[in-house]
Amino acid sequence: MNRRYAILGDIHANLEALQAVIGDARSLSVTDFVCVGDVVGYNADPGACIRIVRDELGSPTVRGNHDHYCSHNEEKLVDFQPLAASAIAWTRQQLAAEDAAWLAGLPLTKSIAGFTLVHSTLDAPEHWGYVFDQLDAESHFTYQRTTLCFHGHTHIPLVFEKRHEVVRWQPEEIRIATGVKYFINTGSVGQPRDGDPRSSYVIYSTDTRTITFRRVEYDVATAMAKNRQAGLPERLAARLAAGR
Repeated sequence: MNRRYAILGDIHANLEALQAVIGDARSLSVTDFVCVGDVVGYNADPGACIRIVRDELGSPTVRGNHDHYCSHNEEKLVDFQPLAASAIAWTRQQLAAEDAAWLAGLPLTKSIAGFTLVHSTLDAPEHWGYVFDQLDAESHFTYQRTTLCFHGHTHIPLVFEKRHEVVRWQPEEIRIATGVKYFINTGSVGQPRDGDPRSSYVIYSTDTRTITFRRVEYDVATAMAKNRQAGLPERLAARLAAGR
């Protein structure tokens, strides 16, 4: 049976963006939703986004760094930029106990139907390393056992391909080739950082063996207004309009 997986990441408590992406995916006959982490952080609707991902979608999900620190109140935030730290501190105060427990219990990696999910990298998922270039991806590929591995964390959609060497290229529709490994950044649903404010996610179709990158417009103005009303830093609202 053909499965069409919508692979979401870096939702970051942006309810308007998440709802728009789900609507787009369902209009394209997606059968399953999965998530590469960071359901919460930065934006104003952490509880609502958790309930959608966990309860409505029943989405297999891996733990992102914001999921981790928002659900581990005892851990210090000294290594975070001030904006991220303030958003995590705010989110910790909003989470119900059951939601925090769900985030804390998420695995760092997960295999589903022949592909792998991780928020950052498979070589050291607990260190939350960023992958921007071929050298970063090379270490990861040493640990990738499946043809496909999907990740997030940088909020920038990218494809890394491993044949004899690692090649980095911009997202487009991919037809999976035999004997090649792919490390695919889905981009961000809730806080894109590539200069395009539209939400980003991918669809993986098992029968055609294709991966399609999607960009979806959403109600940015409402998301910004909610952030301001919640008392989150102004920069977190403004960056949504800029996609940075």
